[in-house]
Parts: sequence; C-alpha cells; structure tokens
Amino acid sequence: MSKILIRGAKILGGEPQDVLIDGDTISEVGVGLSAEGAEIVEAEGKVLLPGLVDLHTHLREPGREDSETVLTGTRAAASGGYTAVFAMANTFPVADTAGVVEQVYRLGQEHGYCDVQPIGAVTVGLEGKKLAELGAMHESAAGVTVFSDDGKCVDDAVIMRRALEYVKAFGGVVAQHAQEPRLTEGAQMNEGVVSAELGLGGWPAVAEESIIARDVLLAEHVGSRVHICHLSTAGSVEIVRWAKSRGIDVTAEVTPHHLLLTDELVRSYNPVFKVNPPLRTERDVLALREALADGTIDIVATDHAPHPHEDKDCEWAAAAMGMVGLETALSVVQETMVDTGLLTWAGVAERMSAKPAEIGRAAGHGRPVSAGEPANLTLVDTEYRGSVDPAGFASRSRNTPYEGRELPGRVTHTWLRGKATLVDGKLT
Repeated sequence: MSKILIRGAKILGGEPQDVLIDGDTISEVGVGLSAEGAEIVEAEGKVLLPGLVDLHTHLREPGREDSETVLTGTRAAASGGYTAVFAMANTFPVADTAGVVEQVYRLGQEHGYCDVQPIGAVTVGLEGKKLAELGAMHESAAGVTVFSDDGKCVDDAVIMRRALEYVKAFGGVVAQHAQEPRLTEGAQMNEGVVSAELGLGGWPAVAEESIIARDVLLAEHVGSRVHICHLSTAGSVEIVRWAKSRGIDVTAEVTPHHLLLTDELVRSYNPVFKVNPPLRTERDVLALREALADGTIDIVATDHAPHPHEDKDCEWAAAAMGMVGLETALSVVQETMVDTGLLTWAGVAERMSAKPAEIGRAAGHGRPVSAGEPANLTLVDTEYRGSVDPAGFASRSRNTPYEGRELPGRVTHTWLRGKATLVDGKLT
C-alpha cells in the first residue's frame, strides 16, 4: 500500500495543512505530519479540493470515436481535476439498453483515469416516443440512476410524466434538455438584438423556460426528482427559484461557458461559439452567476461536447453545436465566481464535487477532505495564469471557445482513490 504526503495544501482554500494518503484512503489530516517512505508532494500555496464530478459529459463512444473515446475523454477529465464523470446517452447505438450502458461502464473501469457513470436514455433511440428500459439499466452492472435524452428534449408531457413516475421507484432522476422544439426550428443562436442584426434564426429564451416550468410542475405532481441540464437564461433562474420555494425536488446545472461568454461573440461567425443552448446575453450571464452563488443553480456541469475538426471548420449554419470543457472548467469557474468574490473555494467544492455526486448518487465521490474518506482529490495552482492552447489538450477534439484566452488556475495533481492520474500537470 503506497503512501503519499501532500504537504502544506490549503484545503478548500483554508489554512495550510498536510494530508496523508495511505492506499486508497485519506488516513490523516493535520499540521507537521510525517510518514516513513511516503512520496512527498509539496503543495505550498495550492488549493486542495475533493475530486471534481461532472454530471454532463459526452464521451462519444460507442459510435463517434473520431470525436472522443472513453479513454481520451477520461484523460481530459483527469487533466481538469475530475475523478468521476457521467456519460451522456447520445451515442451510436444510443445508451438505451442495459447492454450499451454496461459497455460504457466497463470501458471506464478498464481505462482508470476516472470513474465513468453512464446516463441512460429516457426514450428509445432518443426519439421521444417510447420509454427506454429504465429499470433494466438501473438493475444492470452500470447501476444507472440518471436518465436523459440530452441533445433532444423530452417534449411529450405524458412521456415525461411516465419517466418521472418510473424513476421515482428507485430514487432516480430525469435530466431534461429544456428546448421546446417547435419554438426553435431553424434556430442558430440566441434570439435577440444580435440575431436580428446578423440575420440568423433566433432561439428564444421562452423555448427553455416553458419546458422548465412544465417539468417542475410535473415533478411536483408526481413527487419525483427532475434535473435541469445547462440552464441558460435569467427567466429559467426565476422559475427554478420559484419551484424550490414550493419545495419541488428540482436541481439545475450551469455550464462554464454560460457563466463567461455572451452572444456578442457570434458576430465573428466562428462556429466554435455555436452551442446548444446558445450563448445568451450579458444580463443572462450575470443572473446565472448570481443564481450559482445563492444556490438556486446547484452545480456546474461541463456539457463537454467534442467534435472533429471538419464538423466545426465550416460555415456557421452547417457547423455542429458544442464545446469541449473538461480541461478548462475549473479555470472558468475561478475567473467568474472565485476571483469575483461570488464563491469561496469551499463553495466551488460544493458545486463541482459534493452536489453533483449527490444528485447522481456517485458513491465515494464528493466527500470531505478528511481522515477515513476516499482519496479522490485534486490540487490546484490558483496563482497560475496562462493562455489556453488546445494543442495540449488530452481530449481528442479541439473545439474550445477559449483558444488564446488567458485564464487563471491550473490543476497540477489529480488522485483517484489514492492513485495519481495527473502529476505536475502531466497525465500518468
């Protein structure tokens, strides 16, 4: 059993302490610790967090290995400080059966850079017509608890109600991609001043907000859990805040890019800024930050959406929607939430580790940095500043909106159950 002594780290941004890892567990936390034969990691000035958990990752395997694989995606996750990711169901074939989710789960186990928890589809083939094998996926070796047709909205209210009723039996959750399809036909970007000036089809905020309003009422009626994926508008924030005030069991996520970027960037016609839901206005961005700070929005999730070069290096209308995000998420959250004073590092740990692990029932993740807990940890050099260079990404894809942009913070080490997956910024 190997021992690792992390010396002088600021746990959750607090006073410097030492952390001793013995095997797969944190054995001791204190000042002036020593351990014979232990590997020493000097962490003075750095922040130690519980390993990050992403509730919304696209790993693309099976079917689109040209974009990403479970191996490359989990290597990207480890580079970004993640020890667990939830893999979305829009693969080929769709993860709508026990067989497919077990395949993804076992690939994650084989590669070992982080834990991979598959998300099961809500409907067969993501077609929105018939419920998928929710119970069978839950009972499978993958133990699926989160279900989503992400990329497509479960727009049929009866299907959504049935899904909420079904997952309630085993404590599962339906994660909704809130997009009323009829209101977004031909949409290319946020509907507003910029879309009007550019002559691009607009995506109105109400297309998101109307689905969220319907689904929180359905969740209240059924008494089940609903999770809102990549919430992006100020109006959506108000609906979720109202629902929580009524005691409805709703949680919500925001992506790093919706905390930082606005639809003004679309003026460049660079498809790297094309994403679903679209980049919104400055007013929306500020509302999202406030909502994440006050807990209305529960978590940050990356919506890591890798695409090959040819799917982005084309005209705007033909380009795929999505951005990679695992390797830059923590830096964006530091810039938008920590450096602005809206969140402490303890708040970041809650929203990027503890709460997503709780929502997804990820056992052993999101735990406190204390003795007896699993050694799932990430060490961050918060003083670092540097320009984003996608050439150095572990992800197979390079479609980042931050290329050349200076961002703060750098993950230097990641440990999964005491095993280093990232050391001095390099994958092991």
